[in-house]
Amino acid sequence: MINDATLRKIDLNLLLAFSVLMQERNVSRAAERLLLGQPGLSAALKRLREALNDELFVRVGRGLQPTPRALSIAPVIEEALTCIEKAIRPPAAFDPASYEGEFRISMCDNLETAFFGPLAARLRQLAPGAKLIGVASEKREAAKLLDDGAYDFSVAVHDEPASWHVREPLFEQCSMSIYDPTQLRLKAPLGLADFVANPHITIAYDSDAAATTLDIALARIGQKRTVAASVPRFSALPTALKAMPAIATVPEAIARCMAQLHGLAIARLPFDIPADPVSMLYRRVDQADGRAVWFRRLFIEVASAALEASGCTTTIAKKAAA
Repeated sequence: MINDATLRKIDLNLLLAFSVLMQERNVSRAAERLLLGQPGLSAALKRLREALNDELFVRVGRGLQPTPRALSIAPVIEEALTCIEKAIRPPAAFDPASYEGEFRISMCDNLETAFFGPLAARLRQLAPGAKLIGVASEKREAAKLLDDGAYDFSVAVHDEPASWHVREPLFEQCSMSIYDPTQLRLKAPLGLADFVANPHITIAYDSDAAATTLDIALARIGQKRTVAASVPRFSALPTALKAMPAIATVPEAIARCMAQLHGLAIARLPFDIPADPVSMLYRRVDQADGRAVWFRRLFIEVASAALEASGCTTTIAKKAAA
């Protein structure tokens, strides 16, 4: 264990001065290397002599001769200074091509549908030795899981973060209606009468949850929908919509993915509801880490391209994409 009381007596700059004096054996040359005047170096040497209770250097002619004590401690001090210099040296830039570890990301299943595949494919190209792991989104435990290092960052609609977390806005997630055009032959654009007249399938994360934003918006205009079925995950929606004449209202990104993959029709809502602010949440301690910065930037690049390719009207915030 380090002896704090001993080290408090020594200024690190004194040890650097000692090292340079050992190398140069000349006060003028040592002072020049240390960017000090000769009086400043002489004062430093005086403090070092007092701290170590040894003369350390004796003037012989125009040079300096180290004492036995100086000679005995010089290798250890040189090694210590070398280790300190290496420790505080700026870290090397992260190299994804040679990285063989894991990248971990948490997203709810609608965002996984839109982004996980493209992210995995792009990561495979840039970091072929790395592994991408998706962690199930748990809103109630999101902050604790992040603190425990369960994932590098979370992409979701996040609450106000703790002071030791960073929440970075990504995009505003609007909602769209989706249905099977062979089950429901609706005229475009989707009208309010058709929207409320047909049964709906909802996504229910919590069976005890209060009325959704959509139901609240309908109530404000004196309307109400009929919910015929409820599923806990977005992945169950396509087969349900293929099996029955019903409408589902989901985030735009997954609506467009489902439409492309399953031949479903999408339509804008015939009334206004607030968009959900999707953000990235990560630990402040990882803010400047080279590996973490690279992975966050990669996700933003991939998500931007995926949103554009699907025809989404929303885009990644400029600040996040910077």
